[in-house]
Amino acid sequence: MKYESLIFDIDGTLWDSRALVAEGYNLELKREGLGHLCVTAEELRPLFGKVMTEIADILFASIPQPDRYALMERCMDTENSYLHQNPCDIGYPGVRRTLEQLSKTHRLFIVSNSQRGYPELCMDKLGLRPYIQAHLCFGDTGTTKGQTILRLMREQSITSCAYIGDTQGDLEATREAGIPFIWAAFGFGNPESWDEKVDSFEELLKL
Repeated sequence: MKYESLIFDIDGTLWDSRALVAEGYNLELKREGLGHLCVTAEELRPLFGKVMTEIADILFASIPQPDRYALMERCMDTENSYLHQNPCDIGYPGVRRTLEQLSKTHRLFIVSNSQRGYPELCMDKLGLRPYIQAHLCFGDTGTTKGQTILRLMREQSITSCAYIGDTQGDLEATREAGIPFIWAAFGFGNPESWDEKVDSFEELLKL
């Protein structure tokens, strides 16, 4: 057992929700008469992993602050509702089976830059509740992902862990937290370095 615990990112690591998130955002934007701001899954690809305020600054730059952040909150609320109603068959192959096996030898956690409620939604849709012991997200802490990781480590008395994510932001978060980074190379990003790498989720079992 190389690490006592494993901490997982969500988007680009556990599932690919880009298309559904875009559809959820666009429902709200069209409802508010802002169809010209509608987004595509590909436009969201480089934004996943950023905190919600950063995403709003990019997508809704034409809208003054703090109105753009209020709009982002409404888009996220509609997105959550849309995802709740959708089967969300968007998990990467082998996620549930792999976490079930890993949970026998490791404590498993989630840290995401998402809004509050998103980790729970992912766990419910993919059937991961039995395997994830705790989770934190930007909506809970309002801090950087690195600080959110450190808070989870303190609260859960984690002594040895690695973070599994897919983006440069995930790499930077692990450096801030002082823990190893396992790159999910099947995800969205291309970080400049990593400690270990997997080309499929199931490869984690080999580590």
